[in-house]
Amino acid sequence: MIKKIDVLDNGFVQYIGHLGSDISVCDAARVSFNKVSIPNEDGSLSVKDQKLIEYLAKHNHWTPFSHPQITLRVKAPIPIRTQLFKSKVGFSENEISRRYCKDIPEYYTPKWRSSPTDGAKQGSSDFMKNTTQQEQRYRDVCDDAIEIYQELLDHGVAPEQARFVLPQGMYTEWIWTGSLAAYARVCKLRLDTHAQWEVQQFSKAISEIIRPLFPVSWAALIEES
Repeated sequence: MIKKIDVLDNGFVQYIGHLGSDISVCDAARVSFNKVSIPNEDGSLSVKDQKLIEYLAKHNHWTPFSHPQITLRVKAPIPIRTQLFKSKVGFSENEISRRYCKDIPEYYTPKWRSSPTDGAKQGSSDFMKNTTQQEQRYRDVCDDAIEIYQELLDHGVAPEQARFVLPQGMYTEWIWTGSLAAYARVCKLRLDTHAQWEVQQFSKAISEIIRPLFPVSWAALIEES
């Protein structure tokens, strides 16, 4: 079992807990016939159950995959959090709040990529070279914003207002609980090569953590779909 995967410069995806297994998916499907699955003596899925899971995934019978639950803790830049939070169905999240926290925030320093080509309105092209000056300017702005944030707090300004000065590149953290089906939808969407590079890295980490927990289901939902 993978406990934690570092992502980007200061982010991570951390396993907290999970409920259910591949057998749970099979049992949820077989209850329609008032039947239960019988695993092999070593606890592994029978060939019959493996084929059942593959059938369910292939034909988009997603409800059996909604019963297993996974809880993760994620630390990511705010824009990446926003992209991930667009997937609402099957998820609950609780996030660190700058209304209460006064610790010094961290920010993400990107590996800069060039603008999209061929008239595309979003996305990016290849990683750029010789961006030392741009990186330093970015760091200067972020450091200044954090310094002003701290000055506002020291002056007695309410944290819920002082946070307005913080940069978009700031890291945030949240506890994220969702069904197996919900995480599969996120990963299928965000592992696509057209997704933003940073969100792809988080999706890869999520996939690496979930795959060993539900190996047959995850392969059917993600790797072989």
